[in-house]
Amino acid sequence: MASDTITIGTRGSQLALWQANWVKETIETKHPGLDVVLSIIKTRGDKILDVPLAKVGGKGLFVKEIEEALLDGRIDLAVHSMKDMPAVIPDGLCIGAIPRREEPRDVLISRDGRPLDRLPQGARIGTSSLRRGAQLLHARPDLTIVPLRGNLDTRLKKLDTEGLDAIVLAAAGVYRLGLADRITQLLDVSLMLPAVGQGALCIETRREDPRVTPVVARLDHGPTHRVVLGERAFLNRLEGGCQVPIAGHGRLDDGGLTITGLVCDLDGSQQINATRSGPPDESERLGLELAEALLARGAGEILERLNAYATD
Repeated sequence: MASDTITIGTRGSQLALWQANWVKETIETKHPGLDVVLSIIKTRGDKILDVPLAKVGGKGLFVKEIEEALLDGRIDLAVHSMKDMPAVIPDGLCIGAIPRREEPRDVLISRDGRPLDRLPQGARIGTSSLRRGAQLLHARPDLTIVPLRGNLDTRLKKLDTEGLDAIVLAAAGVYRLGLADRITQLLDVSLMLPAVGQGALCIETRREDPRVTPVVARLDHGPTHRVVLGERAFLNRLEGGCQVPIAGHGRLDDGGLTITGLVCDLDGSQQINATRSGPPDESERLGLELAEALLARGAGEILERLNAYATD
């Protein structure tokens, strides 16, 4: 490709900058004549740090302003954490590429090195996620869940300063920032099902952009892309956001795709899950079937109740 400049829009957190710089370096390696620059954009989610995500709008909080910059041409592509992406993408934009996924699971980081089952009765665990809080309470109803906002570095500091026994974070961010030595426990999916898209990056572009589309396409990892589209079809059917505890995780195994989904009450008392398996190239159909299976088991009533609660 001829010498040119492409501008990446990104949030300014340490993790977001790591992700955007990884995309920048990968593009420049694959296209030596291309100059890639970053444009840091502050989102609503970055500005409101003293309120739980579920109370300030849920999904879209960390992408809306970046998508506006993409639509009006101030940037050429955007790099997001896929789990921050709303189920519906604005007209004119698309997912241009999903690179190879990092570890999708969650991790527990405890103050004294104890795993979840050995934390003291009534232990205080910090998390910004209703999904994590609900699953923790399902496993251990005695726990006290403490709302925890801020970037990864801030949350690690709050483990020591806010009287917490442990915090739960996405493994991918911990690994990407070189902090794996802080991990106490990698939480199995049977205990803590991840968020839809967790561990994957979303490279968002304008639809059919003749200059950027072919550049970004070279970063796509087909197997990851298929799995994540299945997870997102599941989320879209349930119309899920951060206001409700929804989890969805797909994995490729022996040439097939298995997607597991979960809807949980806030206090963990009621948890509905299901699994669907089939060909990877039918991932979106599998995601829809999985959502329908959960709805048939009563997930709709939980979602309706929680959505009503979120808008009170």
